Amino acid sequence: MSDYETVNVHRRDGAATIELNRPERLNAWNGQFGKDLRAAVQEVAEDDAVRAVLVTGAGRGFSSGADLKDMGEDDPRDENGRPDVYKVLTERYHPIITGIREMPKPVVAAVNGPAVGIGCSLALACDLIVAKQSAYLLLAFVNVGLVPDGGSSVFIPARVGHTRAFEMALLGERVDAETAERWGLINRVWPDEEFDERVEELLTRLATGPTKSFAGTKRQLNNRIYWGLEEQLELEAQIQREMAGSEDFVEGVLAFVQKRDAKFSGA
Repeated sequence: MSDYETVNVHRRDGAATIELNRPERLNAWNGQFGKDLRAAVQEVAEDDAVRAVLVTGAGRGFSSGADLKDMGEDDPRDENGRPDVYKVLTERYHPIITGIREMPKPVVAAVNGPAVGIGCSLALACDLIVAKQSAYLLLAFVNVGLVPDGGSSVFIPARVGHTRAFEMALLGERVDAETAERWGLINRVWPDEEFDERVEELLTRLATGPTKSFAGTKRQLNNRIYWGLEEQLELEAQIQREMAGSEDFVEGVLAFVQKRDAKFSGA
């Protein structure tokens, strides 16, 4: 097992599992988490002995998104002292997303609980997505006055079209696992009690399959479906920087921390 503070990497028989490991915070992303996950993705991508990768969460959640209660002192700030979301996205998060997409081996997201915000984007970046029956996905950015990032403005319309993309992005509502499967947003939903066993079966199948064939297929589909991904990631980061400077973002975060409904002014 590799040694990171907030992520575990387990290996067995050609398979690697990246386990998001901040269970006390539902695997929310803080500064250290972003650094660890980027390093873990790079590690398994470069390891030729790894033929398939699983991404899942420790505890009862996949990932609850950005940790709005943990803005560390070492996190980058803009000229107004607010979080520099552009720098965080481009230097920490984007290499994770592109690393998964460009990895010459299949990557499976095992969504074992809530997948929210950037946690939802992380799941959507993977090649296959399986979920517990009790899990859900939530594009929560709008609920704090932000916009989708982490590539979700590409991944959702690519998977389910513009109708569902606008619905998820503008309404910020939970999409339960069975609905997500019905939409075509994810691949499989399994009963909670069967989930771990079924995930292991799938991971073993991929790790013992034709690795070069998987890699070639991934290159084809990336070129067809996700052409222009890096340009879109840059646009997401630029617009997110604008949103982070808005009064609605300040109100959204305060409302979240104070556990009340936000009162957005449109400013």
